[in-house]
Amino acid sequence: MTVLAIETSPFLGTIFLSRFRLYRVKTAFCLGDFGGVLGQNNDVPEPIPPKFPHAFPMSSIQKTAKGYRVQLQVKGSRDSATFATKREAQLWAAQREIELHTMAAGREGSIRTVQDAFDRYAREVSPDHKGERWEVVRLAKLGREFDRVMLDKLTTAHVVRWRDQRLLQVGPASVLREMKLLSAVFEQCRKEWKWLIVNPAKDVRKPTAPPHRERVLSLNEIKRLLRALGYPGRTLPRHAVAHAMLLALRTGMRQGELAGLRWADVSPDYVRLHDTKNGNSRDVPLSAKARRLLEKMRGYSTDLVYRTKASNIDALFRAAKTRAGVSGCVWHDTRHTAATWIGSTGRLNLMEFCKMFGWRDPRHAMVYFNPTASDLAAKL
Repeated sequence: MTVLAIETSPFLGTIFLSRFRLYRVKTAFCLGDFGGVLGQNNDVPEPIPPKFPHAFPMSSIQKTAKGYRVQLQVKGSRDSATFATKREAQLWAAQREIELHTMAAGREGSIRTVQDAFDRYAREVSPDHKGERWEVVRLAKLGREFDRVMLDKLTTAHVVRWRDQRLLQVGPASVLREMKLLSAVFEQCRKEWKWLIVNPAKDVRKPTAPPHRERVLSLNEIKRLLRALGYPGRTLPRHAVAHAMLLALRTGMRQGELAGLRWADVSPDYVRLHDTKNGNSRDVPLSAKARRLLEKMRGYSTDLVYRTKASNIDALFRAAKTRAGVSGCVWHDTRHTAATWIGSTGRLNLMEFCKMFGWRDPRHAMVYFNPTASDLAAKL
């Protein structure tokens, strides 16, 4: 018998093709007209009944103008694909049929890796999230750290070992964010895709959350940053970032909200934000100074006020920090600074304050309002 090896797979073993009959020998699947073992002897044993019989009778391969079209049905599940060569079509049909049998038996986790779960989540779920770009980056990194782990072999011990190693590299806040993402992926696998029976990250102890940031930019730091960004220029992208930073300090608007702000949404005393962090639109009131800052950008762009992306704002702000010699701050600290300045005026009550910043929970006001003890002492 001539036996042709057509694929080596970490899940299915080695697949062999000859006259479209399936046999399993040790860890390999053999397709042949009689049993055969590729090993140290040439004995021909009796065929072993395959776990998933008849690799190709349940599939049909037809030559079309675009190549070879495969159609198959396994226990009510249908699938099809088109390939350039007949060999590729036969290989896909054999592997896909085994996958469909496994899925029908409720054991899809035995043929899926953790990386498969991350890849599908990045394709199907992440695009609906505000932080899609960073989520996809984190999933790619997590995929390398859980490399080649089969889902049905994944246990809490894997997640615990990853958590302990990760805590040696980054702070608790980063680990908490990544653990939240891990748990979300595994819950998706359990609830909707049926790739997992239990979520192995659910009962893993989380590291203690660090204290909330209380970084407020000083006037000296703001001046240095503006100088590094080329303020009051209005021709280069970094100039637009300088103007956006000043508006952020007066309104508390987020990076993405500023990047998406359009002139059509600017009213005389407020701006309408359609794309916010929580998914709801929000009207942000403008003080007289904030209105003057916006008017300075008239003519820079006819559509978007700052004509830039959130990622560009972040990159240019980081570069300006280095040039200005300002450390220990991030763009989001402009929101802390704005909340502290506006909250210190006492002109808005708590509900109005939360409405302006888009907080549903009033406790967020305590996170972002960060006056110093000296500021409070001056009011006594």
